[in-house]
Amino acid sequence: MFHPRRTLRALLLPLVAGLALIALPAQSAQAASTLTNAGFESDGTGTATPTGWSTYSAAGQNAASFTESGGHSGSYRLTHYSASAYKVETYQYLSGLTNGNYTLTAWVRSGGGQNSAYIALKSCGSSEQRTDLPVSASGWVRIVTSIAVTNNQCTISINSDANAGNWINVDDLSFTSGSTGLAIKGADISSLAKSEALGGVYKTSSGTTGDALAILKSSGMNYARLKVWVNPADGYNNKTRVLAMAKRIKAQGMKLLVDFHYSDTWADPGAQSKPAAWAGHSYSQLKTDVYNHTYDVLNALKAQGTTADMVQVGNEINGGLLWSEGSTGNWSQLAGLINSGYSAAKAVSSSTLVALHLANAGDDATVRWWFDNAATYGINYDVIGLSYYGYWHGSLSAAQTTLDDVASRYSKPVFIAETAYPFRLDSDDSLVNQIDTTGELVSGYPATTAGQTAWMNAVANIVEAVPNGRGLGVFYWEATWTAVTGNGWDPTDAGSGNGWENQALFGFDDKALPAMSWFSHR
Repeated sequence: MFHPRRTLRALLLPLVAGLALIALPAQSAQAASTLTNAGFESDGTGTATPTGWSTYSAAGQNAASFTESGGHSGSYRLTHYSASAYKVETYQYLSGLTNGNYTLTAWVRSGGGQNSAYIALKSCGSSEQRTDLPVSASGWVRIVTSIAVTNNQCTISINSDANAGNWINVDDLSFTSGSTGLAIKGADISSLAKSEALGGVYKTSSGTTGDALAILKSSGMNYARLKVWVNPADGYNNKTRVLAMAKRIKAQGMKLLVDFHYSDTWADPGAQSKPAAWAGHSYSQLKTDVYNHTYDVLNALKAQGTTADMVQVGNEINGGLLWSEGSTGNWSQLAGLINSGYSAAKAVSSSTLVALHLANAGDDATVRWWFDNAATYGINYDVIGLSYYGYWHGSLSAAQTTLDDVASRYSKPVFIAETAYPFRLDSDDSLVNQIDTTGELVSGYPATTAGQTAWMNAVANIVEAVPNGRGLGVFYWEATWTAVTGNGWDPTDAGSGNGWENQALFGFDDKALPAMSWFSHR
């Protein structure tokens, strides 16, 4: 916490190429530190070294950092740009800080293409912390970086290692007490049991064959998501298989999210078909079906010592579930069905979080419409989950707007229940991939291992930036769904292919991909 009696002062240290940064002693405790000129409004345009800031470039390229008109909220912003390749740092040194956790917040844009572009907190007494700037050429995106200050000082740093013509904009920074991070760094691994049974192999990045779960865990994954179908044709993703996989997940020290589809096959915004066993049931009976099925699976998990940590009552239920009785054309019945699942989950374990999951995080109006109705009709839930596929669901700034809005509007934690990105465009089986042309990609994120990694870091960064600690984290979909003959998309057709293997976290050579590094996010 800041103390009113402390003021903050910024001390600018001269940086000379080749000389180390020399820390000045902390000043006496009547002053404390705030950022000077955090919105770059003091100098107008064209200032290479804005008031309160210093610029450093080992190659003498200080001119690549400058202020110009077009701020996020005010009239001006900081820009890094040059017509030739450049490396430049704009920084501000703070001293007289009370030790503790601090968070830097910044509004940023970037055209992409840099070798690196990031904001950092360094020389604060603990390990340097960085946040990459997402590629967002039009909309401003808010990012955060947090650190433990242990030496009463800290340096705020804006860095570009850029190619000719690359640019970033930075504006409206703040440096305040508090910390950030993601509680959930997860992945859906619903495909894994069937893949392994059909000969699927998983390897470390260096090529050693191993347990996929252990490989994911070693990269930092801490939460696994498993879908549940009622009576699927292939016998996978049912209660029995989920129980077996839950033992392995918990043995790795991971938490478990159980995703109830209330169907025998895929449930999503375009399909919410009832399980065959419930086909002729009345609305009243369907409420009992939902309760009994939910209770049965979760109670069996609890009984074997693998209690679910979170439960989704339905999957991508934009249009409701168990059509037609539970469609959004009949909100009172939809509410009854969801509340039946909620009650069953809480009856098994009151501490299990119940999430409601919609697709399209880029569409704030639709998400608002849905959860406003949920409030009107008394639908019970703890957490909001949203799917966010950038090639279908809009810009990072649009997704951030939705996450921020619903977290605030409904006072609920939010998480990205599904996201993914391709590391290549061609197929490893006979089925055309869902994303297989450059025109389908998100601008600035190529279909490469680096592009996949950058996408995951960008999504993690906007979730981490949700105010008031309400951004819980992200689940990757679908980490282990590599191309294995027989493990296609259709549980009724063993010959169906997988249109998603170019978006797994294991490559066509079965090796762990670099994008797994996102699991080690703060």
